[in-house]
Amino acid sequence: MSETIIIALLSLIGTLGGTFGGILATSKLTNYRLEQLEKKVDKHNNLIERMFKVEENIGILDEKIKIANHRITDLEDNKER
Repeated sequence: MSETIIIALLSLIGTLGGTFGGILATSKLTNYRLEQLEKKVDKHNNLIERMFKVEENIGILDEKIKIANHRITDLEDNKER
């Protein structure tokens, strides 16, 4: 084999190795970033679920406060009579 063909083959092998190495590195970085994004989305979704429950409880507590205030008003009206 001539020296030119050997150099061309070595260049091809080096180019292919570099290309596949770059593809693998980029793939790993992309997967890492996707995992981090999924974690953030999970935290956000968890927060939304918790806030929904808190808002639901606030509504119940508001209704209980209204009932208690109504009872207090009734007791005050009965006391004045």
